[in-house]
Amino acid sequence: MEASAPGRARRGWRRARAADSPLSRAAVVLVVSALVLWAPPSVGYLDRLPRNAHLPQDSVKIVGSPNIPVKVYVMLHQKSPHVLCVTQRLRNSELIDPSFQWHGPKGKIISENSTAQITSTGSLVFQNFEESMSGVYTCFLEYKPTVEEVIKNLQLKYVVYAYREPHYYYQFTARYHAAPCNSIYNISFEKKLLQILSKLVLDLSCEVSLLKSECHRVKMQRAGLQNELFFTFSVSSLDTEKGPKPCADHSCESSKRLSKAKNLIERFFNQQVEVLGRRAEPLPEIYYIEGTLQMVWINRCFPGYGMNILKHPRCPECCGLK
Repeated sequence: MEASAPGRARRGWRRARAADSPLSRAAVVLVVSALVLWAPPSVGYLDRLPRNAHLPQDSVKIVGSPNIPVKVYVMLHQKSPHVLCVTQRLRNSELIDPSFQWHGPKGKIISENSTAQITSTGSLVFQNFEESMSGVYTCFLEYKPTVEEVIKNLQLKYVVYAYREPHYYYQFTARYHAAPCNSIYNISFEKKLLQILSKLVLDLSCEVSLLKSECHRVKMQRAGLQNELFFTFSVSSLDTEKGPKPCADHSCESSKRLSKAKNLIERFFNQQVEVLGRRAEPLPEIYYIEGTLQMVWINRCFPGYGMNILKHPRCPECCGLK
């Protein structure tokens, strides 16, 4: 972001001042009050978030292999792909009097099962997939290639894994010039800042959490020591923990809300630079240090799940059940 002339002047003035210069603590209240009164204008959607699109699982058909078990990935609480009891070669061939029998981790699967259904053509389909349904599934196929030939038998194995989408959120850091590190003013400012940020994204059904707050003494060139607050926050969707929802493309409703929250937070910190640039001296004792805001897109798995590209090369971004 290109700093305004007053903003650059304020930043240079801050760098040049001595750490023990007397400043008005009441000025902190003035800056915070100005930020609270700031009403951000409506914000359009940002560019789409960098996440992979997922096809509806019930439109996917998976065939077996006579040589190795085939891995199948099913999103938690969703309908599975159709797991076919044929190989790719047999799928394109005629089968005379085929007979299909499926066995799962808990034994034989009957077609009337409410959670695992077998279609008339022998495909296995899971409804509302749960963690406990993960495991090895075996299909026993009997068929005749032609009416004149004898019955042939084939055994196909599938390893079915439950997975869920990662927990997506933004993590952002910012630094503030601070009062002495043991000052109560820093604690009060930290609470007020968190309240402001939380209120900023509340209408988007997002929440801001303080992950870490540290106060350090920083040696500045030709300006001696000064105190700075180092903040680490996260902003996430409030409905993330309520269970995974299928997302067919990048325009997921929760992703849009997180994009707008990111935009509002960036505007909030930019506004602080503008407010300080218009102020007459002295500067408040606690204020945002221009250019220190950093926002990073994070995707992490929920407890009990993890990404493993070696174990799941066909689904490297899946949060698979450990």
